[in-house]
Amino acid sequence: MLQNERQNRILDELEIHHAVKVNELAKQLDTSESTIRRDINELAQMGKLKKVFGGAISVSRGSAFVESDVASRARMNVEEKERIARYAASLIEDNDFVYLDAGTTTGRMIDFLEKKNVTYVTNGITHARRLIERGFPVFMIGGLLRPASEAVVGEAAIEAIRRFNFTKCFMGAKGLDAEKGFTTLDISEAAVKTAVMEKAGCTYMLADHTKFNLVSSVSFAALEDACIITDRLEDPRYRTLTEILEAPEHRDDIF
Repeated sequence: MLQNERQNRILDELEIHHAVKVNELAKQLDTSESTIRRDINELAQMGKLKKVFGGAISVSRGSAFVESDVASRARMNVEEKERIARYAASLIEDNDFVYLDAGTTTGRMIDFLEKKNVTYVTNGITHARRLIERGFPVFMIGGLLRPASEAVVGEAAIEAIRRFNFTKCFMGAKGLDAEKGFTTLDISEAAVKTAVMEKAGCTYMLADHTKFNLVSSVSFAALEDACIITDRLEDPRYRTLTEILEAPEHRDDIF
């Protein structure tokens, strides 16, 4: 295979998956890893991709591997997140025992919670405070606090989660992909998310349309493990992989 053909194949893989690994490309293209590394270096110099350890990521999707602060994330896709959060909140029923994952979209749910006879568990310190202010019973998971996400993680957090049995959990992800599933940036947060989903009767993944076909550092669940709530679905193939709920545009359509 000629160099130009090989590099075009690499870019094609990035267009689909937004992240590629040197060892996997070497097998797919039947060449050496050193050759793939040279190709990635040249493509990076041309600005067509970004080099990362062990592979490359799409220039347009590089933010999936960069962690911004909570305040910055809260300002992104505001209308989409509010629409998703409002609809997700409408799915909570009296007597539910609900887990709210730390995150900006799950946090927006709190303003729209209507049912009063509900108990919440969360690993988000801001979420816990706001739930208390709304008058809800709240269990705050203990453990190590990650300042970047304001989420509690670690073995102590996972041990506490394993004691609970949630009727529903509402989770967030950095990205979701047909092959890689739900992904996030931090392995400790991924472990907490996995533990929660294993203890929930029903899992809802809150993800606006920009999260689809996006791969981040750590996979924590398969797509089939959760029902996805989104503002709109642009890639219909995901309906064959799991249940998709598109949030109505107006509040009057929900309540």
